[in-house]
Amino acid sequence: MNKAIAIVNLIAILFFLDNFNSHAQNLSNNADSLDRKWWKEAIVYQIYPRSFKDSDGDGVGDLKGIISKLDYIKSLGINAIWLNPIYSSPNDDNGYDVSDYRNIMKDFGTMADFDSLLSGMHQRGIKFVMDLVVNHSSDEHDWFKQSRSSRTNPYRDYYHWWNAEDGKPPYRYSLFDVNNDAWMYDSTTNAYYLHYFSRKQPDLNWENPKLREEVYNIMKFWADKGVDGFRLDAFGFAAKDTTFPQFPKGFEKHFSLYYSMQGNLHGYLQQMNKEVLSKYDVMSVAEGTGNTLEDAHNMVDANRHELNMAYPFEGIDLAKPEGYELIHFKEVFSKWDSTFEQSGWLGVFLANHDQARMVSRFGNDSPAFREHSSEMLTTFVLTMRGTPFYYNGDELGMTNIRFNKIEDYRDVQTLNAYQHEKNIGGDTIAYIKRKAFESRDNGRTPFQWDNITNAGFTTGTPWIKANPNYTTINEKQQDKDPNSILNYFKKIVQLRKNNLVLVYGKYTLLDKDNPDAYAYTRELNGAKFLIMLNFRSKTSTVNIVFDLSKAKLLSDNYTAHSTGNVLQPYEAVVYQLQ
Repeated sequence: MNKAIAIVNLIAILFFLDNFNSHAQNLSNNADSLDRKWWKEAIVYQIYPRSFKDSDGDGVGDLKGIISKLDYIKSLGINAIWLNPIYSSPNDDNGYDVSDYRNIMKDFGTMADFDSLLSGMHQRGIKFVMDLVVNHSSDEHDWFKQSRSSRTNPYRDYYHWWNAEDGKPPYRYSLFDVNNDAWMYDSTTNAYYLHYFSRKQPDLNWENPKLREEVYNIMKFWADKGVDGFRLDAFGFAAKDTTFPQFPKGFEKHFSLYYSMQGNLHGYLQQMNKEVLSKYDVMSVAEGTGNTLEDAHNMVDANRHELNMAYPFEGIDLAKPEGYELIHFKEVFSKWDSTFEQSGWLGVFLANHDQARMVSRFGNDSPAFREHSSEMLTTFVLTMRGTPFYYNGDELGMTNIRFNKIEDYRDVQTLNAYQHEKNIGGDTIAYIKRKAFESRDNGRTPFQWDNITNAGFTTGTPWIKANPNYTTINEKQQDKDPNSILNYFKKIVQLRKNNLVLVYGKYTLLDKDNPDAYAYTRELNGAKFLIMLNFRSKTSTVNIVFDLSKAKLLSDNYTAHSTGNVLQPYEAVVYQLQ
């Protein structure tokens, strides 16, 4: 009898081991099929250097300031930083007008400071993603100085010129120009130069192979220094039809259709990949994704050998002063997910340096709901498939400052658009009211470190005013509070890092017609997570079929959490389903 039992036990053990090995092999195969990459599993923290931390009291954030806060950044749990431009620049557009691509802006420090910053990040296991601004340069770049000096200068074709004797060039809309005219007359050679952005940002001529070679060499310079990635600013506009045909009247209302993804852009990206990106373990991200889902997919399909990741604006553009419809919000993010389900990769975000504050645009920044709505939005960004990009200060729930007079603004886009409105006799009062909601200066106010003067950002006069609410919204206060927005952010970061299902898992939208709540599942290798988010300042009910009494609660932004499918105002819950 004992012998029979032993045989049965042996058979059971062998059966278990066989199934265990089979299961392990399946997991291994599944892991291989994920095509794991560091940049897919990264959580990218975007730093606006001008507003992060000032080390020398001149009112401008700098590299040494960032270095002094590297331990704070590491404490967040993030593993990559995207830094806005730090190259030499006259600062017409806060560094997006580059005058020397191989040097550091004096306001920010020196190349030695950069080397120390990069070393400090790498010592802490943090990757560095550099902003690459090569759709245009500054008009103070030596290339442009040479280009404008004569029509026969070797650098003439580094930019787009139209000779005045050929008449006025066909109209092109400028996003930043006071007159919205992208052609600027220059008397030196009696010609016009093209600038899709400000007059001090002439567009580079990517049709010129010498210009492309210059850019690739710049990229190699930084990659050889150890930079881990590039974010290509406004690159969808880089390729142009240099015959400059007439566009239909009113095209500026939909200028992207005429500016984005034109000409041989894919050819330039494939050449960039061959010459630079394929030779380094770097991540590459395109700002903007063209005009269609196909455009976006073609830029990041691995088989095409162009870029790694798309950074779509359709979702973030939904926020308006009058509000937005959650059903539409869900449709947009679900559509993008489905398009990239089988191949390609997305960046997921709700804020950056070109937007107002996340909680003010998509949540509720009133004292009663700011904390919970900020945490709810954080949960969304960090539980969707794709690489999350998270803007500095949003981990504190920083809000719009809502300037009520034009003198307080520093943004060239806001200032020039105001002047244009004034020139045409428009309603400047309504303009200022709208900008209080949407101006990107809302997202550029100094980081709120503590409750001392200027939020602990600088001992001098800040380049832009600090939000007065720094006395109650600041890092020092939140670090000590276990239930703060900051500490909630850290917990959700760890939840994502500990669970690959939140990185690679299949996304399925639930209760899609619910106008108040957003619910979805993430599934991978037998693990299934349920995320439910209430986007309203009232109790909301989610229609689901799961028995939550058997589910494991992984996260809730309320200490006294709800039960079942009823959510408190701006509640965010994450369950692991059994």
